[in-house]
Amino acid sequence: MHAECIVHIARGIPASDDPGNKPAPRVRRKQEDAPVNKPIRRLEFETMLLARHSHLFNVQARRASRRLDRSAYVLLSRIEIDGPMSIGQLSEAFGLDSSTLNRQTAAMLRAGVVERIPDPEGGIARKFSITAEGRRRLTEDRRRNTESLTRVLADWTADEVADFTALLQRFNEDIERLEGRPWPRP
Repeated sequence: MHAECIVHIARGIPASDDPGNKPAPRVRRKQEDAPVNKPIRRLEFETMLLARHSHLFNVQARRASRRLDRSAYVLLSRIEIDGPMSIGQLSEAFGLDSSTLNRQTAAMLRAGVVERIPDPEGGIARKFSITAEGRRRLTEDRRRNTESLTRVLADWTADEVADFTALLQRFNEDIERLEGRPWPRP
């Protein structure tokens, strides 16, 4: 049997050279047989939902106030840990094209959350430093994020929160290791 027939059979489609075949009836799988119950598939599904929940929450929160957009929040968080950074350093740290970072940092400059400063170490490239307004907004966003997480985890024990945090950190560190871009932690 050739590959096209196998694909058609698997999908319940009659083979083109056999007009007498009718599509196989759709059979509803038992919940325990669903592919989403396989551990890696379940993890993929849950990370998709986590990204969705995070995105929806951030969009709603930004509409209601002067919240930072996601890219500004992440860039400011990195600059807060590493200190002033050039476009080249940001590009290397994030694995992003400098044109993307130029757009993002231009928006941040307009918002007054970063400023360009001479390289404190005497280099030629100017660096981005967080302004007082940037620190204030980053602190405020972090406070709101922490409050939101506290509401979500209200019924969790301290041990459950600690275990989840440790596993999430390990997950993130493994991604960083595979990308070759470790993220500094405070």
